[in-house]
Amino acid sequence: MAAVAIELDGVLGDTRPLWEAWLADVSRRAHVDPDRLDDELPNWRVLLVRFAEDHAPVYLRPSAPATAALRRLQAARVRIGVFTDAPPELARVALAHLGAARRVDVLEGGPGALERVLAQLGGDARVARSVGDLDSV
Repeated sequence: MAAVAIELDGVLGDTRPLWEAWLADVSRRAHVDPDRLDDELPNWRVLLVRFAEDHAPVYLRPSAPATAALRRLQAARVRIGVFTDAPPELARVALAHLGAARRVDVLEGGPGALERVLAQLGGDARVARSVGDLDSV
């Protein structure tokens, strides 16, 4: 069985603008330093999910070519992993909003996400950083 590791931000939908909007919002509302979230705002992940669920439609749009590629890969029984530098909570909301969550077998977010996805998918997994990369899988 083949496997593919797909970069969320490069293929399915860019989470960076949503992340940056949340950082600006939480910094303004809670008066916290975004680099010290764990220390200054222990429940920041819950707040991120709420913000992302409310604002995802503004920042994320499903891509017809990416959706078609995911459908094709799933039909071919290719294991699909998704990775991103974004926090996993944000990645889960993004995948759900983009309609891709049910097609993904493995999701990893944060530092080292690609390595963790590849470890779960196996050594033969290909890495896709653009929709065009999915054509060769």
